[in-house]
Amino acid sequence: MLEGCKTAQERWGGVHDIIDRWLEQRRQLIESLVYIRERGDLTPTDTPKIQSACEMLVDYVSAGHFTVYEQLALEAKEFHDDSAVILLGELLPQIESTTEIAIEFNDKYDTKEHCNAQLEALPFSLQALMLVMAERFQYEDQLIEELHEAHSEKSA
Repeated sequence: MLEGCKTAQERWGGVHDIIDRWLEQRRQLIESLVYIRERGDLTPTDTPKIQSACEMLVDYVSAGHFTVYEQLALEAKEFHDDSAVILLGELLPQIESTTEIAIEFNDKYDTKEHCNAQLEALPFSLQALMLVMAERFQYEDQLIEELHEAHSEKSA
């Protein structure tokens, strides 16, 4: 009964917090990747930073798939926003293709042994990852803008 009495703002206010935390994760991930890219000559002593970036990458990607996108989809359904559900259906496959590349990067550099064995290829792998992630961020920003921001206005 109480659930039915909640306003949309109360119901979806937590989504805003989830998105804020996720965007903060994104910022930290970007900073980490840029730091590694700008480091120049990478040596085995850089391995912990690279492994930390891999962990951030997997955490960010996972949060998107298992928290943020689900919340945005629930919100769109709650608001009976068919166009938002359609947009989500169009963008998720594109986002998922970037997920595969992020996971491949992680698998390539996630351990000390993997990282040290492929240290010479890291700048090229990192550049490719950053391009793919920039594309992913655009898709995600579109989802946030089209799904959450539109519903925020309706609930206000």
